[in-house]
Amino acid sequence: MPVEFLGIAATHDGSETAPRSGAAFDKEYTLRLARAHEENGWDRVLFAYGSGSPDPAPAAAYIASRLDRLQILLAHRPNVSYPTFAAKTFATLDQISEGRLTVHFITGGNDHEQGREGDTLTKDERYARTREYIRIVKKIWTTHEPFDHEGEHYRFHDFVSDVFPVQHPRPGVSFGGSSPAAYAAGGAEADIFCLWGEPLEKTSEQIESVKAAAKAAGRTEAPRIQAAFRPIIAPTEELAWEKAHRTVGAIKARKEKGELLTRRHNGQGQPQNSGSQRLIAIAEAGERYDRALWTPTAAATGGAGNSNALVGTPETVARALLDYYDLGVDILSARGYDLLDDAIDFGRYVIPIVREEVAKRDAERATRGTQNLAAVHG
Repeated sequence: MPVEFLGIAATHDGSETAPRSGAAFDKEYTLRLARAHEENGWDRVLFAYGSGSPDPAPAAAYIASRLDRLQILLAHRPNVSYPTFAAKTFATLDQISEGRLTVHFITGGNDHEQGREGDTLTKDERYARTREYIRIVKKIWTTHEPFDHEGEHYRFHDFVSDVFPVQHPRPGVSFGGSSPAAYAAGGAEADIFCLWGEPLEKTSEQIESVKAAAKAAGRTEAPRIQAAFRPIIAPTEELAWEKAHRTVGAIKARKEKGELLTRRHNGQGQPQNSGSQRLIAIAEAGERYDRALWTPTAAATGGAGNSNALVGTPETVARALLDYYDLGVDILSARGYDLLDDAIDFGRYVIPIVREEVAKRDAERATRGTQNLAAVHG
């Protein structure tokens, strides 16, 4: 199966290890970073969402109008706009990008962060809303006759859009999470299910949960699986580990200065979302797992988002990613701490190794299939 690489479309140069040097939306840097991904072998970039961050949709449109190949993963929270409005926004962006859009729907795992934009629903209510929202958006994308909707969270009448996506039948839908409610929602509605990087055994368990949820929803094919990591690479193993410890030191230094919120969206208390809780538990159980997974980066940030690292030479990190590919992860998400330079290095030195090895696996699989077919008819 093909492998794809997802990077980050940050709108400024800040990260957990260093504050940004300019405005929250630095359009020159945004374009420079996106172009670095396009020119170094990446398939798509994520435009993330935060309650106080620059709006990702116009930022994505800005990049789509200036680059020719790079695909876009646009994060969107259902609480911030009505689905009729959002579906038109997405369709317009798919037109601007000439069919390069996937939408990542975020239910929201933190009450404090959701409340910043007026969302007062409980977590279970948010998941129910997201499922209804996605179904409406899909229908708007593919329906050319006016229709009514009477649901639990949304009601409207005689709606039909005048703008439709380039992609047929529609753009892809991405979804993520690590709770039973997330597996159920994503298993039912998503084309891509996104996981944060965990040890291989736990990742395999999560994949099986997604497959089971898809089957329970009556689907014959489960969503594709994406897993996200923070690669820390260097020419030698020794240099890579020195870099890894410097990285954690920089994160802790920012934390001590009060520059870094160590609980996602809210600097106090334990995280509410299952994904962050899992990352913290994994970090507490051990620092190193499998071939190259390292948890102190997650521990230092309080399990904030994609925060487990893969540490080593490009060859080591590539082999670690191939271990996940062999589990069934065919979209590999990676984001360094020096966003621009790390995107270039990862693209130059890791992506080619993974693509070459995946091509070998696919060729071997095709050969075995031909041989088995010949044996059956022999």
